[in-house]
Amino acid sequence: MTTYNPARETIFERLAPAPELHVTSPDLKDGRLAAENASAIFGVPGGRDISPALAWSGAPDDTVSYVVLGYDPDAPTLAGFWHWGVYNIPASVTSLPANAGDPETGNLPEGAVTVTNDAGLKRYIGAAPPAGHGAHRYFFVVHALKTTLELPEGATPTFLAFNVFGSEPLARGHVMATFEVPA
Repeated sequence: MTTYNPARETIFERLAPAPELHVTSPDLKDGRLAAENASAIFGVPGGRDISPALAWSGAPDDTVSYVVLGYDPDAPTLAGFWHWGVYNIPASVTSLPANAGDPETGNLPEGAVTVTNDAGLKRYIGAAPPAGHGAHRYFFVVHALKTTLELPEGATPTFLAFNVFGSEPLARGHVMATFEVPA
């Protein structure tokens, strides 16, 4: 059983340091995802696959675009589980409303591109840890870049992240929340 342990390795320990963006979300209450942020697609009770609202500040003046990634490092795989990836968010945009991860809402800014997540969908997919597996951590990470990215059709969040780190991010920040499905 996986349980949340704040002393456990973070997802950033093996990355080069970057200046910090300040990232917040009004939707993450007491460090937890709400049921609406869990996955209806994967059958989580109360799930609605609604991405949380995110806001960020503190980007360097030469920021050209942002990347947002949603990741569960505690998924029972060797690579975790990527829930969401969006790139080429214009530098003038410093927040995304709730449910921006659903392409049907039109809540992403013009030019932003969503990649295919680990569920094979071009959208946010909510939290869906196995029942009784314990609390999983969900990181919502924002990267400020000095460029836009050009990725091939079918790119995944892992490929997006590889390109982010290869482009030397100007800054990054995150919020983290937990979610679990009781046994």
